Amino acid sequence: MAYTCIEVQNEAGIATITFNRPKALNALNGVTLRELDDALTAIAANDEIRVLILTGGGDKAFIAGADITEIRQLTPLAARRFSGFGQQVIDRLQHLPIPVIAAVNGFALGGGCEMALACDFIYAAETATFGLPEINLGIIPGFGGTQRLPRLIGANMAREMIYTGRFLPAREALELGLVNRCFPADQLLAEARKTATQIASKGRASLQAAKDAVRQGLNADLQTGLAIERDAFALCLSSPDAQEGTSAFIEKRKAVFTGKRDS
Repeated sequence: MAYTCIEVQNEAGIATITFNRPKALNALNGVTLRELDDALTAIAANDEIRVLILTGGGDKAFIAGADITEIRQLTPLAARRFSGFGQQVIDRLQHLPIPVIAAVNGFALGGGCEMALACDFIYAAETATFGLPEINLGIIPGFGGTQRLPRLIGANMAREMIYTGRFLPAREALELGLVNRCFPADQLLAEARKTATQIASKGRASLQAAKDAVRQGLNADLQTGLAIERDAFALCLSSPDAQEGTSAFIEKRKAVFTGKRDS
């Protein structure tokens, strides 16, 4: 499929999706969401891809929100469908079998912030800005912001952000735990790729198991989470990568993982 609103690259097992509507500050419209959905389907089916990076085209925005020119035309029923589809597409990031890194290079507002929240972790340019300003439009976040932000930074801080619509500079987002690391803007993508390369060298089965265990455990009590971990740990041991990793340790050599998920 030829894309008009995103660009997709794949190099050395690392896929990069770039949101590319710079004149609209990469705002999310229906076309962008459909293209992203299609790209995620292809990436999930490609066993050669070990890590995905999301970033924004241009130097101003990661994603500056949903496209307001589309939203203001929606009836309540259409708005519910739009919100549901946006939630569905963004939720796929959390359910991809590979880690996803958000490389936030500028404004991550509204839907852009919600997109980043669904990634496994966030690297940000020092010039990046985060926020859920929907309250200023007389609406609320509709792509998961009211649910994912409290889980990440705590309910009280999330309420303050959502109720006031205030923006968070990258350094404050780092202090709150919203962002993992900050970098000068011209180093952001290189640093994200450096981490992605390190992750891509690991076993695919264990990466998927770790991602699934963390995601499922966050929505469960501790004992249920521990049971999820036990099962995932046991299944990992049946993978070719586990055989390679343990053999390499015993033989005092570097493991070379094939990325196969079953024997």
